[in-house]
Amino acid sequence: MRRCLESCSVIVALLFAGPLFAQRPVPPRPKAFATAPDIPFEASLSFLKFPADLYLGEGIGVATNSKGHVFTYTRSGESSRLFEFDPNGNFIREIGRGLYGFAMAHAVRVDSEDNIWAVDEGTDMVIKFSPEGRVLMTLGRRPESHGLDATPRPGTPPPPAQPYRFGRPTDIAWDAEGNIFISDGYTNHRVVKYDKNGMYVDEVGSSTRGSEPSQFSTPHGISTDANGNVYVADRGNSRIQVFSNDLVLRAIYDYVGSPWSLCITPGPHQYLYSSNSNPDNNQANIAEVTGEIYKMELDGTVVGKFGVAGKREGEFTTVHAIDCRNENELFVAEITGWRVQKLTLHPQTLTSSR
Repeated sequence: MRRCLESCSVIVALLFAGPLFAQRPVPPRPKAFATAPDIPFEASLSFLKFPADLYLGEGIGVATNSKGHVFTYTRSGESSRLFEFDPNGNFIREIGRGLYGFAMAHAVRVDSEDNIWAVDEGTDMVIKFSPEGRVLMTLGRRPESHGLDATPRPGTPPPPAQPYRFGRPTDIAWDAEGNIFISDGYTNHRVVKYDKNGMYVDEVGSSTRGSEPSQFSTPHGISTDANGNVYVADRGNSRIQVFSNDLVLRAIYDYVGSPWSLCITPGPHQYLYSSNSNPDNNQANIAEVTGEIYKMELDGTVVGKFGVAGKREGEFTTVHAIDCRNENELFVAEITGWRVQKLTLHPQTLTSSR
């Protein structure tokens, strides 16, 4: 009798536990998926050449400078690490090893003067390096404890955001005047504008997650166009929000999935790339409706798409960063794949869609 009761208890527990372990509902494909033409491309996993005793951890950030050098920002067994490669993918050096502002990498970008900027989620800091690798400026401040604070439990009122302190920042961009825009990020849900000297100017969003226009739910990436407009990857709300230079909302693009990373090409005709990434939980049914990268006009018109979720060369695990200094030669960093792929696009005459 006792054995029966124990068996019945196990069965009942499993029945009730089933919903807890059930997979989340599969979202629909992005609206643009069905009509966006496919862009042919080639991929290379072997472009970056590491020394025999050096490895790439999670592929968090990738960027290039005006000389064609490639920078990767990675989460390794030690801490955040920042590597530089020449235009042929040969390893040159490591920048900032052991730096106090390095703990949990989130983005690396290069500005118009070839300064290198590292955004570190773990220390709540943004660090500007000269092209030679010396620290020129810091924004934010590392907490005195271990660094990364836990995300508050749902329902916990967040503290108000502060002008010069971040809550797990995610990305950075600049306008032609050198003004700085930072997406901030996981604890806060805002975009902050600073002048070129790091002085606070304004912000949009707050410390509270929201889904209304000009609110954010994990602003995960940011980019600017030649006119100074600001494009924000509002990942948790599955949309891109576009703001003027003074952070007034101009447009919302909600038909290209959940943007993990954004990149805008330079030049007279600029394009916007947005990654609808397979989430880093690697849930199989979510992978079926994610993975592609969209190429768009700045007005939101979809030019095409490329890529699928997967682990092979030319497939995408979770694209955490895109570099698009060259419109048809991209680098993508993949957090769950521990890799950077070089992509060569072969665009044809395509019919755009919305």
